[in-house]
Amino acid sequence: MTKNIKTRSTFAVLFYIDKSKAKKKSKGLCIITGRITIDTQIARFSTKMDIAPEMWDAQTGRAIGKSKEITKINRTLDNLEQEIQSHYDRLVLEDGYVTAETVKNALNGVGRKATGLLELFREHNEEFKFRVGVNRVQVTYEQYLHSYRVLENFLWVRFQMKDIALNQLTHSFIDAYDFHLRVDKRINGNTVLNHTIPLRKMVRRAISQDIIKRDPFINYAAEKPLKQRRHLTMDEFQKLLTTPITEKHLERCRDIFLFACFSGMAYADICNLSDKHITQDDNGVMWIRIERQKTKSECRIRLLSVPIQIMEKYKHERTDDKIFKLKTLKTIDENLKTIAQKCGIESRLCYHMGRHTYATQVCISQGVPIETLCKMMGHRSVQTTQIYAKITNQKVNEDMKILSNRIENRYELPKDDVPEEFGRNQYYK
Repeated sequence: MTKNIKTRSTFAVLFYIDKSKAKKKSKGLCIITGRITIDTQIARFSTKMDIAPEMWDAQTGRAIGKSKEITKINRTLDNLEQEIQSHYDRLVLEDGYVTAETVKNALNGVGRKATGLLELFREHNEEFKFRVGVNRVQVTYEQYLHSYRVLENFLWVRFQMKDIALNQLTHSFIDAYDFHLRVDKRINGNTVLNHTIPLRKMVRRAISQDIIKRDPFINYAAEKPLKQRRHLTMDEFQKLLTTPITEKHLERCRDIFLFACFSGMAYADICNLSDKHITQDDNGVMWIRIERQKTKSECRIRLLSVPIQIMEKYKHERTDDKIFKLKTLKTIDENLKTIAQKCGIESRLCYHMGRHTYATQVCISQGVPIETLCKMMGHRSVQTTQIYAKITNQKVNEDMKILSNRIENRYELPKDDVPEEFGRNQYYK
């Protein structure tokens, strides 16, 4: 009646049918049941397949015949048997003790923890997918999918492995991955972080689930590139504002970019910008109050005349409450390259430079305090905003002029203490 395959004296897997439970509504078909036996413990499970009793060989525990349907049933049973064997071997190796019920649960995915790095990564991505549109965004989900593929490629190229056990992760593995990204793939520093940060997240997930005890990232120090905020110089800014552009699609792209330059808003936030985010205070001043998609921090931005004019200019295009209908970020960046050429701007323009230009040329260079800018930019910390202050040479020059004027003639060395050659020096007055 059964096919009894024993791999160890205490372990057996078999498949059988119970003719007494043939389904009357299904022309007498019987459910194929699986049974796992370890010592005297038994766990049964349904294969979710049925068969006519006359087509079942109780001796071999398989279906009789060579039809397409019979072949499919037998192949499924073979795969199930191999999967059960694999779960049994793994549980014995990991826990040293295993019951028929735990093997059955592993087969059904009940109470099972991921043991492979890529397996855990896939589990994370599946969960993340359900959060998109709730408290996560599609672009972040796609970044995780890309990081998964990069890691998968590394495992195969370097180790010829389809996955690696989480308990095999070591500091040397992390270093090898870092080296692979920087040297083999020639990926720049910022992008390397885009791949090592998700890997670190998977490791922390494994630790929190008690799958591993030790963090392989301990003592790992990634080479963090100096953060640079590229922005338009004042000369480039003027060229962008004053150069005639006749092509309508390029003119519209420039206007949207200028809106970012005069509001500091990121692409995703301008996409979300709608009527409900525009308010007017008692003095008739218009403000934008919006939660940043990236940080969930509130931005409170006073609208200057240029962005107000741009909003009015494209008001006729609106079909709903959204202020603008934007092209994809890729399309905008491609158009900005053409605009830069027309304006005689050598810098490579990208949309996010508008946000940086707002921070530097429009605000900091004009004396707006860091704390105020932090609120308008929607930064969580003023330290992030201070990065912009470090790159604004004009602001440094203006501040030093003020300092020079304040202390002029207030401090000087006694004339007798000044060497004669210094007295003739053009820099000494």
